[in-house]
Amino acid sequence: MEIKKIFYKTSYINNRRYLGNKYKLLPFIKRVVNAECKEIESVADIFAGTGAVSSAFVDDKIIITNDLMYSNYICNYAWFSSQTYNPQVIIDYVVKYNNIEKLEDNYMTKNFSDTYFSRDDCSKIGIIREDIEDSFINRKINERERALLITSLLYAMDKIANTCGHYDAYRKNAKFERHLELFVPLAKVHNNEKNRCFNEDANDLVKNIYADLVYIDPPYNSRQYCDAYHLLENVALWQKPEVHGVARKMDRKNMKSQYCTKSATQVFEQLIKDINSKYILFSYNNMETKGNDRSNAKITDEDIMRILTNKGTVKVFEEDYKAFTTGKSDISGNKERLFLCKCQLKE
Repeated sequence: MEIKKIFYKTSYINNRRYLGNKYKLLPFIKRVVNAECKEIESVADIFAGTGAVSSAFVDDKIIITNDLMYSNYICNYAWFSSQTYNPQVIIDYVVKYNNIEKLEDNYMTKNFSDTYFSRDDCSKIGIIREDIEDSFINRKINERERALLITSLLYAMDKIANTCGHYDAYRKNAKFERHLELFVPLAKVHNNEKNRCFNEDANDLVKNIYADLVYIDPPYNSRQYCDAYHLLENVALWQKPEVHGVARKMDRKNMKSQYCTKSATQVFEQLIKDINSKYILFSYNNMETKGNDRSNAKITDEDIMRILTNKGTVKVFEEDYKAFTTGKSDISGNKERLFLCKCQLKE
């Protein structure tokens, strides 16, 4: 009897494309925190995105993550949840999914064939996502294992998607040369038992949590993340909604962030007032007036300083970085700033 070898690849938290990802800025963020923030035992990352910043503190801090988008929440649950999981279970499922041969029509083929993915890959995505949900409902996998398998699928989709890194559009008449391959996420089996992951509006969440350090990295401009990542959100939620338009987007009204609108300053001010922490670390670039209307930051430096100084003592740190553009602008001299507020103690 021939013994079949089992091969699989592994992935890390940073193996995903995402607008505004702070992974390359982690040394900068860590330097500021280590030098300026004393007696920090817990960190809340309330606009967590891919979880890159939280990953810098996961080894020695209590981590609280939050994101309004479910696709980000489920990935953060995979990486940071306090629930344990069986790595062999993940390996077995990934190997099984990568060896799918029998394809079928499903929600993904009917709505997305030969757009962001080939018809065959759409079929595999639909089969895999349905099987993950069935396995969870039938208690073959726990909640963390479900999150890890969804994360593996989302990362695999992102790696081969026929896009420029987001899902506002796909390249027409493109050749689908890469095909779906899931990797095994190398997440810690045993995270801090006090870690928590949320899928809420940040302004609501901060009224109900405490962390020694609250890190804030909201959307900077008018580009809504639910518009850029609607397809990943669709697969993560797996509610199979109707999709519309050339980009095949679902209804996203309840996913819109106020930080991308004219009310950004107002909601930011309320957020800061409601935060309960020793320190607030706020990331915001210097794109206030550098780009076009869509690219320019929604909150002015004057308002940032006014709001933060009402909360405590503020220091500002900055580092050069390369801004995301759509290829239509050439913007130089961009800097990522960290506004560190040492909060005044409540009497």
